Amino acid sequence: MIETNYWILFLAGLLGGGHCVGMCGGIVAALTLHQPTGHARWRVLAGYNLGRIASYALIGALLGGVAAGGLSLASTHSWQLGLAALADLMLIAMGLYLAGFAQAVTALEKLGQPVWRRIQPLVGRLLPVRSAGRAVAVGAVWGWLPCGLVYSASISALASGSAGAGAGLMLAFGLGTLPNLLLMGVFADSLRRWMQKRPVRLAAGLGVAGIGAWKLAQLVSGTIS
Repeated sequence: MIETNYWILFLAGLLGGGHCVGMCGGIVAALTLHQPTGHARWRVLAGYNLGRIASYALIGALLGGVAAGGLSLASTHSWQLGLAALADLMLIAMGLYLAGFAQAVTALEKLGQPVWRRIQPLVGRLLPVRSAGRAVAVGAVWGWLPCGLVYSASISALASGSAGAGAGLMLAFGLGTLPNLLLMGVFADSLRRWMQKRPVRLAAGLGVAGIGAWKLAQLVSGTIS
């Protein structure tokens, strides 16, 4: 079994905040636009993020569960090593994308568009959001939005070879994205402008790429030794 490093997925989610703000910032802003300040706004934000992270955990459980069955049928460790290496390469590619050096990840995001086109109308039916429960539902749908960063983390969940580990990895990733999106609901314009600054994007992107490279080096070292 490949070791699952939950904190690495947490850091990837945290450092990928610029992408999260770009992908989910619009819906967060829409959810809070007509909410009064204070407890009502925070309830909506908390509900949205609870639903979103729950969807990530479900995706991780499904992928980990599928991999568990497949790996047991194949009775081989090489597939899991290959998936782990692919997950690390995806993190590197995502980091380079965040830093502005490559755009390959956007092609991957397009693969999920057919599914998203079928799911997206559900969001319209749930708007406007007037309760925390409805915000949870919106977040649960939005968790399936095609996103290169989510896909990168999902491959790690697949490589875990376990439904429980897959759910845990995606939960850790989701918690990493939480600070940026909570702040987005309160400091929308200021946070977006700050995240778009070149030094910030460069540092965050290279951080994500560095995590992927470090994980890949660990994997290769462990395979050779």
